Amino acid sequence: MADLLGSILGSMEKPPSVGTDERKKAKAQKVLIEKQQEAEKKLLDSFRQKIQKRIHEFIKDGNLEKLKIEPMEKVQRAIVHDVAELAGLASFSFGLEEEDRYVMLWKKEFAPTDEELQAYRRGEEWDPEKAKELLKQKVVNKLNALWPVLFQELEEALEKGRPSDPTKDIPASNYRDKYKHLIGDEAAKEAARGLVSNTSYGFVPSKNKQDSRTIEQVLADTRAKKRRKMEEISPESSTPSPGDHVTSSSTQPYPSADTSQHSSSDSA
Repeated sequence: MADLLGSILGSMEKPPSVGTDERKKAKAQKVLIEKQQEAEKKLLDSFRQKIQKRIHEFIKDGNLEKLKIEPMEKVQRAIVHDVAELAGLASFSFGLEEEDRYVMLWKKEFAPTDEELQAYRRGEEWDPEKAKELLKQKVVNKLNALWPVLFQELEEALEKGRPSDPTKDIPASNYRDKYKHLIGDEAAKEAARGLVSNTSYGFVPSKNKQDSRTIEQVLADTRAKKRRKMEEISPESSTPSPGDHVTSSSTQPYPSADTSQHSSSDSA
């Protein structure tokens, strides 16, 4: 097995050897690439420092709300966004890539609205007064578009609640059937308006009253009734019962002073 593997390896061609000149060229190219990377890194570090200084001055200036950075490459824009985020600013890029794409910075208290961002994306300058007018016009147009629909819905709602014949007032129930036991079958509206009540219901007329006495007669009868009642109660209260214990002064009087003196003189 080992002989077979050795024969296969021996039959294969050896890789070409690298010459001294080629090694020198590869080494020099590697050194050049490292120098270029180092130079680019220094340039980016210098650019970051400039952006940091510029953003710091922008934050210190209380009169500025936003800052526009000139168009630049994608790597540089990434550095601007990174520094702005660390500084607490809002940053957005606008424009065409590799042509005029730039970065706009805003302070947090003056963050842009959606309408402002849309204007910059369209390549337009933002005008607050013009934006207010456009917003008012947009609201007016929307109301004008909705008004016919709302008016139609209102008419339909009123039409549903309106009776078919406004001159006819249809009650929920027929009063003749409801008060049939009071006014009878033949009674009409005139009879109902006359307030003629049945003697079995409602107010009782004077002719149906059983008591026709005057007030004086009623008072006299009441007094006589009370007098009879008192007379019936008096004899019963004056007669004592057999089991009652009499302790009144009439049945057991105390001895008088004259009686006590007479008794003492007799004994003497």
